[in-house]
Amino acid sequence: MNINKCIIIDDEPYAIEGLKNYIGSIPNLSVFKSYTDPVQALIELAASDMVDLILLDIDMPKITGIELSREIRQKTRKLVFTTSYTQYGYQAFEVEADAYLLKPYTLSKFAATISKLFPKEEKFRLEGNVTDDYFFVKNKDDHLKIVKIRYDEVIAVESKQNYVMIHTPTKKVLTYMSLTEISKIFRPVRKFEQFQRSFIIGKDHIDSIDGNTIKMVNGLQITVGEYFRKDFSTFLSEKLIKARRKE
Repeated sequence: MNINKCIIIDDEPYAIEGLKNYIGSIPNLSVFKSYTDPVQALIELAASDMVDLILLDIDMPKITGIELSREIRQKTRKLVFTTSYTQYGYQAFEVEADAYLLKPYTLSKFAATISKLFPKEEKFRLEGNVTDDYFFVKNKDDHLKIVKIRYDEVIAVESKQNYVMIHTPTKKVLTYMSLTEISKIFRPVRKFEQFQRSFIIGKDHIDSIDGNTIKMVNGLQITVGEYFRKDFSTFLSEKLIKARRKE
């Protein structure tokens, strides 16, 4: 059985204990670490490996869960807010949270949420993406014909509300899937980056960069989003070759 590692961040110790009790009832979930201080969580998670799930409170001192999520979203496969407040739903959507649990919630509600986040077939699907060099999708613009696409052909994936447009050198394929869903499938492949909320790009297909504008080989131009600029700067600094100054 694949055990999913979980981190809990909540300033109320009793809330953490309650979640630990719930998690103890879920066979494929275990608590890796818990934090009552969101700043400590931010510092430690910045230097840690990715985990499977972060359960995150919103109303916390020093830094809110929404603010914290913007910094640590890339450190977890799944992000779930656990809060007593309903008004943060849009902000949760903005940071691509996978679920929003309103306190107090029952064990059955918690278990149902975890079941949706970690279906039994997901482990197989993710591992398949690591070893296979292609995938299949249904093309909405061609009577749902099943189309084979190689990962190294993908120039960009563009969000189209409930659909994504997959750009390749020879075709564009529109398929029913959210950008968040396909980003999780692409994540193990390591050929892709997301520097804008509406696009995932294939790193091998970048043609040029002008400031915060990325031009792809097919002419597609993507402006780096403010939320992604730190990651973009890191990516660019790692790949940019500079001449050494003369001593």
